[in-house]
Amino acid sequence: MITIGVFGAGQLGRMLTLAGIPLGLRFRFYDPVPNSPAGQLAPQVVAAYDDSPALERFASEVDVITYEFENVPVDAARFVEKFVPVFPPPLALEKAQDRLVEKSFFSDLGIPTPRFTASGFNGFDVPAVLKTRRMGYDGKGQFIVRNMDELSFAMTQLRGQDLIVEELVPFEREISIVGVRGVDGAVAFYPLTINTHHEGILHRSVVPVQVHPLQGLAESHARKVMEALGYVGVLAIEFFELDGQLLVNEMAPRVHNSGHWTIEGALTSQFENHVRAMARFPLGSTNPIGAGAMVNLIGQIPPVQDILKIEGVHLHLYGKSPRPGRKLGHVTVVAGTDDLLMGKVEKIESLVCRD
Repeated sequence: MITIGVFGAGQLGRMLTLAGIPLGLRFRFYDPVPNSPAGQLAPQVVAAYDDSPALERFASEVDVITYEFENVPVDAARFVEKFVPVFPPPLALEKAQDRLVEKSFFSDLGIPTPRFTASGFNGFDVPAVLKTRRMGYDGKGQFIVRNMDELSFAMTQLRGQDLIVEELVPFEREISIVGVRGVDGAVAFYPLTINTHHEGILHRSVVPVQVHPLQGLAESHARKVMEALGYVGVLAIEFFELDGQLLVNEMAPRVHNSGHWTIEGALTSQFENHVRAMARFPLGSTNPIGAGAMVNLIGQIPPVQDILKIEGVHLHLYGKSPRPGRKLGHVTVVAGTDDLLMGKVEKIESLVCRD
């Protein structure tokens, strides 16, 4: 029986476990935070990422190691790679953890990005976006700067950190591509997802029945990234859609929030396809079952009975205690038409509190 080791034991690790157990896979997690969501389902090693003896013991107990968040220390991933395969490769972590390195990587591959610089506002006009180069997610570590007062405030908040300035793109939509690549180089992609954010946190992802006209272009960009990295596993790339073109915002070398709809909405979920890739199993079909959507539950959980009264919805809770800005679960729904889908999404959203 194959045992998959996972760095990080949050909700993504939890969903990987739920997808992998029916395939006969076992899981073991490594996370410094005790009692994490995935640790409720499989053994969790509680140790620091710089604890070499603990890392070596962990590697000896598993057949392959992956990760469920992109801020795993690269040194830890490279250390365990001496003992056991690590997928996606640590190089993917290295590229994704620093926004300047990431944007430069995309540019070197010929994938369009918003204009960016690490040289401050020299030659860069406002409005713009000021971001930390590292550790930014769910809207953290970034400020939209429209004037000098906002710039002064942002610089005060981000003092002492390495920064990048990016063009503020007047995008029409934010969309993401989620794909998977096997050890043998086989690749499969899910339909482009249309994403809506609230205060920097993903609120809703929708996949209409009609294939997005930029699907092929998004897949082409993702293939370039996968091939350049020797990638194995699920990869998500977020884009800005503008005037019929795609500008890449960032990538996540892991299963992704905008792909949660696939649990019920595709023939094979992103989580199952990721563990299939880890286990060197054939990849499953990424075809959608119909129009699909996911709504995040952030900060608070509505009464479960109210959610489950809506026909055809599926509730996924993460075993977390509520607090503002925290992802506590999500709801997915699938329908035969876009209108039916959005009608159900509106019912779900009427119950969801935005903190």
